[in-house]
Amino acid sequence: MNTKILSKGLAARAGILAGGVALGALLVGSALAEPALIYDAAGKNDKSFNEMAWNGAEMYAAANNLPYSDLEIQTDAQREQALRRFARSGASPIVVPGFTWAEPVSVVAQEFPDTNFAIIDAVVDLPNVRSVLFKEQEGSYLVGALAALKSETGTIGFVTAFDFPLLQAFGCGYVQGAKAANADIEVLQNFIGTGFEAFGDINTAGEIGRSQVERGADVIFAAAGGAGEGALQAAADAGVYGIGVDSNQNYLFPGNMLTSMVKRVDIAVLNAFQDELDGNFTAGVQVLGLAEGGVSAAMDEFNAPLITPEMQAVLDDFIAKINSGEIVVHDYRSDNSCPVS
Repeated sequence: MNTKILSKGLAARAGILAGGVALGALLVGSALAEPALIYDAAGKNDKSFNEMAWNGAEMYAAANNLPYSDLEIQTDAQREQALRRFARSGASPIVVPGFTWAEPVSVVAQEFPDTNFAIIDAVVDLPNVRSVLFKEQEGSYLVGALAALKSETGTIGFVTAFDFPLLQAFGCGYVQGAKAANADIEVLQNFIGTGFEAFGDINTAGEIGRSQVERGADVIFAAAGGAGEGALQAAADAGVYGIGVDSNQNYLFPGNMLTSMVKRVDIAVLNAFQDELDGNFTAGVQVLGLAEGGVSAAMDEFNAPLITPEMQAVLDDFIAKINSGEIVVHDYRSDNSCPVS
């Protein structure tokens, strides 16, 4: 078994799941009176989705001076095994970021009805599971508008992992925002691969990024988890702009990162952990959009010089109109279609 417990928040209790202890060690010892986080396949150092989840766990640990357990799996076959062994050891809640966890959680949560689970980006309709969804289309609308406003060529790009409704929601929102800012903008859209492995394919993402630049794109939104860094690198190498995803990736290529579509996976993890600690954990579906602080276009010292007052004014107007309901950003997942292309 090569699955390892890789870390624990804030020097967790000695003797229980110390770093490097094999997953099988979860079968022995006393019960865990602490929450657990199991990352998706890209691992917690992906600088994007999984890292954002880790940040939430660290926020919980720092706020409460309490430990948590976290785990990086190596193969899909280990998903149910990891969930089951954490549950047997008493961990609760067990939080998993990523839609790839839906089936394993559906199976294991029924086996452990007294354990709480939380899944991000998918819905599992069970009485002990919290499902946290985001309005990715709203945050993508904002970065799409910025991309169109910044573009000098009239062409921008979108790179994502593969053809999947959640990922299409990013792209559809991006196109809607871009067209709202400039009706004549052209948006290039490409998939890295055909399955989940595409989230780790940095090289292909880089090749696609370079191809889009050659076709005229001067802003590229990389919504592909860890693989997206390849496209962002290609944009930076070509002297054009990239847009990060999930975590604030503006720091990666200062001067070439227009913004990042931040998705507050950290808040979803923090809330699940904290609610359990406070005795307030609830199951059911939670949806976090722009109004709830769940998505945003990142602004910081790294991209401040790139955002003109005029661009900021347009962005602020769109934010106000989305929050008021005057602008309703179409969600691709509602009907598997996008009203603009």
